[in-house]
Amino acid sequence: MKMKKIFALMACLLLVFVSAKAQKWQQGYFYDIRGNKVTGLIRLYPSGRNPIKDEAFIEYKESDKATAIKLSASDLHSFVVAKDSFAVAANGGWSNYELDFVRVALNTPLRLYQAQGYGGTGGGSGSGLSVGTGVGTGIGTGGFGGGIGGGISIPIGGGGRGGSRGSIYFYGTNTANMKPISSQEFIDVMSEVMADEPDAVEQIKLGKYNLGNMEKLIAFFNKLASSHKPE
Repeated sequence: MKMKKIFALMACLLLVFVSAKAQKWQQGYFYDIRGNKVTGLIRLYPSGRNPIKDEAFIEYKESDKATAIKLSASDLHSFVVAKDSFAVAANGGWSNYELDFVRVALNTPLRLYQAQGYGGTGGGSGSGLSVGTGVGTGIGTGGFGGGIGGGISIPIGGGGRGGSRGSIYFYGTNTANMKPISSQEFIDVMSEVMADEPDAVEQIKLGKYNLGNMEKLIAFFNKLASSHKPE
């Protein structure tokens, strides 16, 4: 019982840390629906009422002292926060928002997307991930995947989101055709996603990685990819 309490405490501390990280203003940029690139500070999952009831949103300000504005998913083509890029996907049964955010985990020819599962609806809208459909296609610049807008990767924040149910990963050439990855098809799908790195494919086929340690696999793939780049 003591060990369970310790693990529960550690989980709570991690949750607080992730929540605090999500609430920070971070350097980034977004493309609006006309394709204009706008740089500044972005905050993921801010508290407060959604500008549009059925859409996820972010906050943006030009500088530290500027006034913050809320941007709904339909205002955006795509955006980057720190090193992460994001895309908007329309609800296909995986979210209580009509438009919600997914992180572009790998911008390979067959892209890998990641989003958090949610339970409950809260004061605004929660998310519970399964199959999703996208909206249109991405800008095609800045390392973005397909979709009309923004992104999501941390399971904490405002807008009345429910409790986290953990990550779910999708694959597709864009968010319009992305599908969730099941354990049964993990090896086949991820071998295709990571086809450019044979060493990663080999480790996948050896069973070293699965859905439970996907982020470690992504880090391994990125490390391999970086090793080919000139210094």
